Amino acid sequence: MKAEIIAVGSELLTPDRVDTNSLFLTEELNKLGIEVVRKSIVGDNRDTLSAAFKEAMERVELIIASGGLGPTEDDLTRETVADLLGRKLHLNHEILRYIEGRFRQLGREMPAVNVRQAMVPEGAEVLENPRGSAPGLWIEDAGHFIALLPGPPRELKPMYQERVLPRLLRRSSKVRMFHRELRVAGLGESGVEQRIRPIYTRYTDVNTTILAAPGEIQIHLRMWTDDAAHAQKTLDEIAQGFEIALADRIFSQDGSSMEEVVASLLTRNNSTISAAESCTGGLLAQRLTSIAGSSSYFLGGVVSYSNELKTAWADVPAELIQTKGAVSSEVAIALAEGIRRQVGSTLGVGITGIAGPGGGSEEKPVGTVHIALSHAGGVKERGVVFPGDREAIRWHASQLALDLVRIHFLYNGGEPPSRIAKRA
Repeated sequence: MKAEIIAVGSELLTPDRVDTNSLFLTEELNKLGIEVVRKSIVGDNRDTLSAAFKEAMERVELIIASGGLGPTEDDLTRETVADLLGRKLHLNHEILRYIEGRFRQLGREMPAVNVRQAMVPEGAEVLENPRGSAPGLWIEDAGHFIALLPGPPRELKPMYQERVLPRLLRRSSKVRMFHRELRVAGLGESGVEQRIRPIYTRYTDVNTTILAAPGEIQIHLRMWTDDAAHAQKTLDEIAQGFEIALADRIFSQDGSSMEEVVASLLTRNNSTISAAESCTGGLLAQRLTSIAGSSSYFLGGVVSYSNELKTAWADVPAELIQTKGAVSSEVAIALAEGIRRQVGSTLGVGITGIAGPGGGSEEKPVGTVHIALSHAGGVKERGVVFPGDREAIRWHASQLALDLVRIHFLYNGGEPPSRIAKRA
């Protein structure tokens, strides 16, 4: 079965609101083996809305719409669908009594306009909504299934789970979507494509999508089948081929973030970490501590923007800053070694750079960042010029810092991150 999702509401066509319902619905439908082939956002215009439903019915069996079931004049979903299907609207007295009861509980008299919410197209099944005043509707018409759900996520999600899901389960096939997400660091989108294209193009029954995200590339593998064992075997084969092609650039095979992977590595290897940050302004520490249980591996850190505090808090020699400059490989190394020594952690990370938009020079342009990782066996430093604006440069710097930690464990006796990602 294929489906379309229609999000109704002019507010969703502004920069003030985001349609999160379609993300939830897509995930839930995919679990049932129902492929979502199109999503659309339609404003509160009857002609446009009618065209959206009519075109969807020409393409798919299942249509799920959210929004437009309220009591005001711009809530048009109920009336539009009824008119499109040639069905009359009838007052449902049970719904009306329920809505009146909700208003009584609030100590208010129900406005006459709310009667609209009790109008039901003939032949439609009412989907109860104990969390709001707008009931949902389930309509079957000439081989099509149409679910009209309220817009607020706190009402839509339980209504889907309690009212729509059981109806879909009775009609769904055994076909399911099997998904694998690999994440790659240190390579661009075209570089990843060039390496893995000869592999994934051999599997015509698997859909491969390569997406660029800040500081990483995501590879999504999707396979629709009723044979779970075959799907697992196929996806494993592709992932193994990608491991050969991309080597240590794959940091996750289950969609885990870089900080989640690093947290697992630190925990499994009984290691601790500290950070002395300048241009990232504490972003590395924030990412490290965003994981539950981070107190077991993150001992602390400092944001030392000024040269004086680099010396006072991370023990960076003042003369080193004067001779080499605050943004230099030498200062990054001193930050990493200083914070590790001060805190007593297994690993220490030092970051210094120019995030912009100002402060750059011909010798050290905006985006210049130096990152160092200190440990008992020595220190590793990377100097990079990152593209993008201030936010992008800071994120790239924190991502590279985390990746240096990951690579440290990969080549210094730690358990391979890819195995950790598979099991986590």
